[in-house]
Amino acid sequence: LPVKSSTEWIGYKESGIASFYSKRFEHKMLASGERLNQHSKTAAHRTLPFGTKVKVTNVKNGKSVVVRINDRGPFGMGLLIYLSRAAFSSIGNIDSAVIGNVYSGVISVEIEVVE
Repeated sequence: LPVKSSTEWIGYKESGIASFYSKRFEHKMLASGERLNQHSKTAAHRTLPFGTKVKVTNVKNGKSVVVRINDRGPFGMGLLIYLSRAAFSSIGNIDSAVIGNVYSGVISVEIEVVE
């Protein structure tokens, strides 16, 4: 994606797969210098500037949440965005997303930069 100022990203949309940080990442240092807080509504994206506000909509149930980008990733696995557990649980079901130790916690989403 091209380098843009934060305001030039407003209205940018992308579709893909979202997942959430596992519990073992709680309080880990993020690319922005912040520590992960699973109770805040934050997310990781590969290219959007830190501080960007993104509306994430679950395409299956229509629920949406606004998150702030404060980390880089996800890398690999074909994912578009990582959400904090609080953000993910407001638009998807974490309990049914993790079955035993099998990591299946993904949902189809559309993201839109709102601020």
